[in-house]
Amino acid sequence: MAEMVNVAVDAMGGDNAPFEIVKGAVEAINEDKRVRVFLVGKEPVIREELKKYTYNEEQLEVVHAEEIIETGEPPVMAIRTKKNSSIVKALYLVKEGKCDAFVSAGSTGAVLVGGQVIVGRIRGVERPPLAPIIPNAGGVSLLLDCGANVDARPSQLLQFAKMGSIYMESVLGVRNPKVGLVNIGVEEEKGNALTKETYPLLQNCPEINFVGNVEARDIPEGVADVLVCEAFAGNIVLKMLEGVSGVLVKKIKAGMMSSLRSKIGALLVKPALKQTLKAFSTEEYGGAPLLGLNGLVVKTHGSSKAIEVRHSILQCIAFKEQNINEKIKEQIVLED
Repeated sequence: MAEMVNVAVDAMGGDNAPFEIVKGAVEAINEDKRVRVFLVGKEPVIREELKKYTYNEEQLEVVHAEEIIETGEPPVMAIRTKKNSSIVKALYLVKEGKCDAFVSAGSTGAVLVGGQVIVGRIRGVERPPLAPIIPNAGGVSLLLDCGANVDARPSQLLQFAKMGSIYMESVLGVRNPKVGLVNIGVEEEKGNALTKETYPLLQNCPEINFVGNVEARDIPEGVADVLVCEAFAGNIVLKMLEGVSGVLVKKIKAGMMSSLRSKIGALLVKPALKQTLKAFSTEEYGGAPLLGLNGLVVKTHGSSKAIEVRHSILQCIAFKEQNINEKIKEQIVLED
């Protein structure tokens, strides 16, 4: 029998907590018997939500946490002072080995700070990157970093590339993933000081399949499986993709409803269009892992619905079963 994967879930974090978080957790355990969820938050509130669902009680546990870290709070201060918050208590479940992973739609800053301070970095990892999966024309790419390290050094981007390659190959099954450096041109000499110094490090690294610089316009085409950059550029890329995809969906729907002819056409193409748009929905791919920690920390969108929470929980199974942290430890050269 497969070993259970224990996932601590911040039941109070995000715009749709606790109802969508609890729903997503229940859907996850009903879908896969290998996962056990620890819902962390105000127990009476969580219990009330759980009354709506049927599930295997052996796969779900409620851990009471009285406090909530709000999005606008200073992350470092919140982690230090709100020891009884859902984020802090859930992270300690990972630190103490009671859980393998943590999932939250709450304060990004608190999750990033708490992940590093409480769970801690793998020895040798300079900076853990936040790595969301983004859809492209042929499948998906992993973008790292998108929010954890606005200022980064070339050696850190090299580690991002190594960790991203491990994740893509082991969790998503992409063999020998192509690694691209996000830049303003494909030529080797293009870019700022950071990208110019990083390029030869990636080029001369035997552990990765480096394909060169990647311009933003080529990212949706899927020219690289792993996209490496510091968080300033990465966050702009991520938010632009999300914004453009949202506008396109609205425009397509509006165009289909503009006339009787377009409405008839819409009925004919609806099944195919629905499937296509689904592939470009970020909800289908779960949250962004914070790679390089001693346990898995996954940050989902603040507006996450149950479907994204479910996928975020289920992605933790592959992370544990594929021993991602052990593979990262093998790849990252210890310098001390």
